[in-house]
Amino acid sequence: MKKSLLAAALALSFSAHSVFAQDLIIPPGKDPRFNWASYDALKSEHLQGKKITVFGPWTGDEKTKFENVIAYFEAATGADVVYDGSDSFEQQIVIDTQGGSAPNVSIFPQPGLAADLAAKGYLTPLSEKAKEGVLKDYAAGKSWVKLATFKGPDHKDHFYGVFYRVDLKSLVWYSPDNFADAGYQVPKTMEQLKALTKQIVADGGTPWCIGLGSGAATGWPATDWVEDLLLRMQPPSVYDGWITNKVKFNDPRIVDAIKEFGWFARNNKFVYGGTSAVGTTDFRDSPKGLFTSPPQCYMVKQASFVTAFFPKDVKVGVDADFFYFPPFASKKDLGRPVEGAGTLATITNNSKGAHDFVNFLRSPIAQEIWMAQGGFLSADLKANPAVYSNNTERREGKILLDATTFRFDASDLMPGRIGAGAFWTGMVNYVNGESAKDVANDIQKTWDALKKN
Repeated sequence: MKKSLLAAALALSFSAHSVFAQDLIIPPGKDPRFNWASYDALKSEHLQGKKITVFGPWTGDEKTKFENVIAYFEAATGADVVYDGSDSFEQQIVIDTQGGSAPNVSIFPQPGLAADLAAKGYLTPLSEKAKEGVLKDYAAGKSWVKLATFKGPDHKDHFYGVFYRVDLKSLVWYSPDNFADAGYQVPKTMEQLKALTKQIVADGGTPWCIGLGSGAATGWPATDWVEDLLLRMQPPSVYDGWITNKVKFNDPRIVDAIKEFGWFARNNKFVYGGTSAVGTTDFRDSPKGLFTSPPQCYMVKQASFVTAFFPKDVKVGVDADFFYFPPFASKKDLGRPVEGAGTLATITNNSKGAHDFVNFLRSPIAQEIWMAQGGFLSADLKANPAVYSNNTERREGKILLDATTFRFDASDLMPGRIGAGAFWTGMVNYVNGESAKDVANDIQKTWDALKKN
């Protein structure tokens, strides 16, 4: 009788496993490019019958892709993972944590909000093993650990999260055909980029299209320029101090980075439409100048997502390509810095399953499954670049892996009235003729007033 019951139980187990296997978009072990060892390692975590709730910013197609990743964790561990995505994540997670109804795992689009909740005791620190794993397995691992280290309610630093899915901002887009026709080479250093800018003008062309327009958010593209340039001009510690205002906004080092942006944006010969067009051109329209005949401009500095605003007939990798926004050859000690953004997985309702799931997200297989679906960049050195869905993302991923320093978008980490207010406005004022020093002084005054309130 016992043997019959055992056989029935095994059959039921096998049947359930088969259902799970059918739900997996890539059968485990079938494609050798994937790190199936990291999938098999999950099977030692016995979570049968355990429910894990996850809340994040992904909806629609992104939600589907993430749920395809979750299916592997469920199949290996037996856990039931319920994901809910919302466009209002930032508002809802504050309500849920304060109301005592937080999910087990929360995935933050901006680490600043996670830091606020950590200070109030709403986040659970991760293990030392998880921290060491990020240090070891992520390119520029120290940067990722630093970004996820916040002060807890005890006023001590703790490691709170794992970055899962990264966006890349340190890119310059161009038309390979235009470069080939003019005989231009992709610059490898900032000095070469400046020389190319001058050469294009000498040849009768316009080097750049720059647009700061973005409705109520007008000005933000200029903040990316300044942030990227600061990382190429000063050590990361200056960038970090700037975010918290330990390094004042009107510090000469910050003013110099603003002026460096002005070298590109405040020269009428360097920008399509002249300097007066920079503040009024919508950032979504700026790439279109690459694809006119003759070209209105030869280069656009913008993040990886800008391809969504290319003309429909433009094929990325053929009609449009990118190169890494290069460092100064004269500042080799600063390495290859990269600016970007990313989503941070944290624990907001502690449980063993929550820790297991966050650890799963930093595993190669959790990264590779979404990489294969497209729309995902990974900084995990163990994730196989060969599984990227296209060569564009594969090359973007290499920039992340080659980074010696990664820093999150500074304006997203500053107080809202600064990073999403005075900084934006100040950059528009700057391209319209105000001096870098006056703009920086005005932003610092706003920050000083904020501290008094």
